[in-house]
Amino acid sequence: MKFVSMLPVVAVGGILLLAAKDFPAWGDPQSPASSSPVSSHFIGSTGVDTEVPNMVTAVLADYRGFDTMFETVVVFIAGIAVLAILGGAGKRRASKRVHEVEAEPDLIVTNTARLIVPVIQIFAFYVLAHGHVSPGGGFQGGVVMGASFILIGLSWDLETALARFSIQRCMAVAAGGIVIYGGIGLLSMFLGGEFLDYAELESILPVSREMARYHAMLGVEIGVGFTVTAIMFALYANLSTAGRLKGGL
Repeated sequence: MKFVSMLPVVAVGGILLLAAKDFPAWGDPQSPASSSPVSSHFIGSTGVDTEVPNMVTAVLADYRGFDTMFETVVVFIAGIAVLAILGGAGKRRASKRVHEVEAEPDLIVTNTARLIVPVIQIFAFYVLAHGHVSPGGGFQGGVVMGASFILIGLSWDLETALARFSIQRCMAVAAGGIVIYGGIGLLSMFLGGEFLDYAELESILPVSREMARYHAMLGVEIGVGFTVTAIMFALYANLSTAGRLKGGL
């Protein structure tokens, strides 16, 4: 059975390796990505349109804001799907697994976690808020923040982590992130523009149209960060316990 499962893995891997040789050389100015008029527009106009030095963030949260919003929705749906699939199964398999043993959390591990978890969370806020001018943003900051809660679950136990960030709260925060993202888009419409046309926010913000887009992008990145943080931890909590939400790894 394992041999049969390996066949499609090897076949797909071989196809990917064959396709990789057709990639343009790294940094080739004549590659399609570099010579495309779309790329040229982003390179020449991003700073003027958005006042955002990080071109990647501007493209992600502004030029293709619809795509990023639905990516966030997909992350949320993935979390809901895992909860729906494993939730009922976990209740049916509530008995203790054979390989589980009772053990007290290690003192060195827990005290180290007490020191580094706050640092990780502060760094997550930095990555989120600083994504306009350096590598980072909502997805990256959300992953770092979610990892801090996972570290609590690994250092102590899942019950300790859930006491700080319960599954119910995870779902509320994840949904709230999408509401923040979509709400900024709807606010743009109510102010006379199109959905996610951040420039219209200049009428309620004491800034120029370009800076209105800058600040609105930070708002949608915060929404993305909320959703990614919550779903990442919820996925760990459910997958590590087969939906039982007790014990963990």
